[in-house]
Amino acid sequence: MISNKMAEKINEQIKNELYSGNLYLSMAAYCASVDMDGFANFFIIQEQEERFHAMKFFHYIVEQDKDVKIYGLDQPETEFKSLEDVIDASWKHEQKVTKMINNLMALAVEENDFATQSLLKWYIDEQVEEEATMLGILKKIRLVGEKGHGIFMLDKELATRTFTPPATGE
Repeated sequence: MISNKMAEKINEQIKNELYSGNLYLSMAAYCASVDMDGFANFFIIQEQEERFHAMKFFHYIVEQDKDVKIYGLDQPETEFKSLEDVIDASWKHEQKVTKMINNLMALAVEENDFATQSLLKWYIDEQVEEEATMLGILKKIRLVGEKGHGIFMLDKELATRTFTPPATGE
């Protein structure tokens, strides 16, 4: 059984994950508005991942016999200057999420909450991947620029991304 404080912090993280999803939908809308449908697809899939992350926390709270709280979301940023701006903002956002997950882990360690530590290990590994993905795309944009064949090839690559939830329910 997790503490009430831990349940409260995980409920806040559910809100944060859902906010992240909305932010990525906003980024998808920008990408679609500049006819970068592959980038738009990338962010739509990213939103699906964030919703999955929120629901993983949701089910954990239920399994721990605590109350899930669904909080209202702040409006995400909607104005972007360029594809590089969007990707840079997403990379910075993922760094912020990593700090949130690390703070949850610190609380779980402080409380000797081994079950939550086990859950959060998955999120910590996921955040390493999330940050690396965003940074990799950012580096590619900086390498090829936003005009010419390179950006269209990257857009085509991102158009192939799909979301498949882990088979084990992780």
